[in-house]
Amino acid sequence: MHYPIPASREEIFALRSRPVDEEMIAVAITGVVKLARSQGQSLDDLTAEVLQEDPLLDRVQRRWLSNLVEQAWQALP
Repeated sequence: MHYPIPASREEIFALRSRPVDEEMIAVAITGVVKLARSQGQSLDDLTAEVLQEDPLLDRVQRRWLSNLVEQAWQALP
């Protein structure tokens, strides 16, 4: 892996300066899941955040992303 898994919101936001590829997206999702867990959020809490109305992603894209987040949540120890 070329990217370290981010441990804070700042590190997650810093990924914006990197070129987007599959690995970077996977690292960002992993970081978000780990950060949510460390803050005591449940999978339902995180999924609700992902599914909130947003101008960047449409409803279908938010649903797709929430499925990826759920898979990452279940796969991580």
